[in-house]
Amino acid sequence: MSDSLEGKTALVTGAARRIGAAIARRLHAAGASVVLHYRGAEAEAAALEAEMNAARAGSVARVKADLLAPVAPRALIAFAQQRFGRLDLLVNNASSFYPTPIGSIEAGHWDELVGSNLRAPLFLAQEAAPALKKQRGAIVNIADIHAERPLKGYAVYSIAKAGLAALTRVLALELGPEVRVNAVAPGAIAWPEDGQFPPAERARIVATTPLERLGAPAEIARAVHFLATAPFVTGQVLAVDGGRSVFL
Repeated sequence: MSDSLEGKTALVTGAARRIGAAIARRLHAAGASVVLHYRGAEAEAAALEAEMNAARAGSVARVKADLLAPVAPRALIAFAQQRFGRLDLLVNNASSFYPTPIGSIEAGHWDELVGSNLRAPLFLAQEAAPALKKQRGAIVNIADIHAERPLKGYAVYSIAKAGLAALTRVLALELGPEVRVNAVAPGAIAWPEDGQFPPAERARIVATTPLERLGAPAEIARAVHFLATAPFVTGQVLAVDGGRSVFL
């Protein structure tokens, strides 16, 4: 088994920043050409594209799209194939995350959270399936440990990620044997930048993690790389959480 991705093409959604950028860098370092999807982070996407193309010219392209738009999945898959001539790996990383306590949920919350975390991965996978089957490729979804154990106050997000975990197993059945489909379920990796978790809650989360620290985006990227190159693994959801799911 080789972990090289030389000659292959990967599409990473939500790739401009944080975990998405770490995944893109890891796959590129393994030899892949990478399509960087982003929605609003124009400057970060452009900087990442320039950084990786400086390391290997012509190996990275960025594309802007709102994944909630019905035309986005077809447009993204077409872009990847037109730019690099093939598609070997789809990483569904893009995600919306914010609280929706019961009693305050609106239809727009459902549309955005389920749209980004579940609907978009489904339709991207469907559009990508013919190209991935041709290359005997793979899909890696970024789920969450709260798909199995819901996060209080985040009802719609937890529902959406539970659906994504189920979608992972469904797609493994539907697209096999040509395409392998797996997911990574992160624990606490990088705190939200909008201050959703106050200091006391952050301390509690770290204290209930057996490894007693936050994870790093690079650790999620390493798991994605493993699943992208593991030829006898499909239909699995791999928790990368420092053991926190043991305590939830």
